[in-house]
Amino acid sequence: MTALFPTASPASTGATASPLAPSPLAYVPFVSVDKMMRLVTTIGVETFLAELAGYIEADFRRWESFDKTVRIPAHCAQGVIELMPTSDGALYGFKYVNGHPGNTRDGRQTVTAFGVLSDLTNGYPLLFSEMTILTALRTAATSAMAARILARPDARCMALIGNGAQSEFQALAFRALLGVTHLRLFDIDPKATEKCRRNLAPFGFDIRTCDSAEAAVEGADILTTVTADKKNATILSDNMIGAGVHINAVGGDSPGKTELQREILTRAGIFVEYPPQTRIEGEIQQLPEDHPVTELWRVMAGECPGRTSAGQITLFDSVGFAIEDFAALRYVHDRLERFGLFDKLDLLADPDDPRDLLGMVLRSTGGLSNT
Repeated sequence: MTALFPTASPASTGATASPLAPSPLAYVPFVSVDKMMRLVTTIGVETFLAELAGYIEADFRRWESFDKTVRIPAHCAQGVIELMPTSDGALYGFKYVNGHPGNTRDGRQTVTAFGVLSDLTNGYPLLFSEMTILTALRTAATSAMAARILARPDARCMALIGNGAQSEFQALAFRALLGVTHLRLFDIDPKATEKCRRNLAPFGFDIRTCDSAEAAVEGADILTTVTADKKNATILSDNMIGAGVHINAVGGDSPGKTELQREILTRAGIFVEYPPQTRIEGEIQQLPEDHPVTELWRVMAGECPGRTSAGQITLFDSVGFAIEDFAALRYVHDRLERFGLFDKLDLLADPDDPRDLLGMVLRSTGGLSNT
């Protein structure tokens, strides 16, 4: 993978012939929120989700080629800011992401993010992108990718508990990858449920809004929990879980933040992304360190079984992992030239002589003032 405009002329970059104009190497493709929205709608949201799931699956299948580490957090009472880095030896990617459940009270998003994809051999960024929207898409695509492996093949009805910003993406990903047609919606805030129903209505789902989590899970094949509160909660209790369901637990993603009653975990086959991170942040933080779990990539590689019977309860304890963000950045980068939905960001200082950074600064103003 190479830089998008490493050999471009000043004319082709929109720069003038002035010696002070940025060189082609100074520019980094930048995908803003506006450009990301246009990219999603141009491709089509369900096509985007399905193609993105393909990229994530491809990177899971080469899991062992990646550097892996738990994300680097900074916690406070109100939420968390995290860095999520990884590399496959050729490319390096990271995401900056926050999670602040109380933000919505001030008109802010619970989750915001941006990310960078770079060439590891020279350190130059290949892409700088918004990742608030992209994280919602990659989270949903990963959930549906896992469910395609772990849910019963005939699963068509999903309970969606927690109807915030992530909920519609989950529904559309499950339709695109698994053919889910029936939705059962519940949120403690009826306005959130109505928003979710309204946004999904044009897509042809059979939608039922419910007045409790218990009503939502009744008759559902897949149970998706995607709540935001930073606390140990019981969104699903053991008596709500019948044989054969697949649980897609998305909301538990930091220490002290869970959604499932502990007894559910002891009944289920548990599948995770990266155990060292999930044991800190996922539902399994409620269990002993030696409780057995299966890494999803090992199922995809044929090393471990996935669902073993129609009656088995399967649980994808999803916390999000850097390899998923890496795949999402690769997906967007691969579509830059085709769709042209990016801006050229003058981000990297590139003097004519790499050793003469100060000279470039002095020439930019005709001299350096001491005042």
